[in-house]
Amino acid sequence: MNLLADVVAPAPLVLDGLVVGAILFALGLVGILARRNLIVMFLCAELMLQGISVSLVSWSRHHGDWGGHVLVIFVLTVAACEAAVALVFVLQAFARTGRLDAAAWQSLRESNLSRTIDRELPAIDTVPPKFPKLTPAGVEPAADEDALLEREHV
Repeated sequence: MNLLADVVAPAPLVLDGLVVGAILFALGLVGILARRNLIVMFLCAELMLQGISVSLVSWSRHHGDWGGHVLVIFVLTVAACEAAVALVFVLQAFARTGRLDAAAWQSLRESNLSRTIDRELPAIDTVPPKFPKLTPAGVEPAADEDALLEREHV
């Protein structure tokens, strides 16, 4: 007895689910290709996995089987394991370089491998920030003594 056979999703609902999954996947792919921050790249990879999960659930709901739902559970399990391993790598790269740039992965390579540089690391910002100068609190500005003697109205 198939419980999902009675509640097969209509075609527009499946199309909406597939479109949302494709949009999530595309946003994650653009984020992976365009960003160099390790944490943002990691979050974009998670976004891609979620896009795949939405598509799998939508597709399995349309066909009336549980296969996509079960596969999504495995995808979420792999994503949780990937989060733990990626967090260790990100922390190690930050501890060694003090940066979260993707080029920080170079410091984690084995010593007998040659260094591959796709782009130089950005320079450390050494210019101190310029903040506006405000008057100190509690200091009263100088007042014109003649203006104090005049009346505003008679």
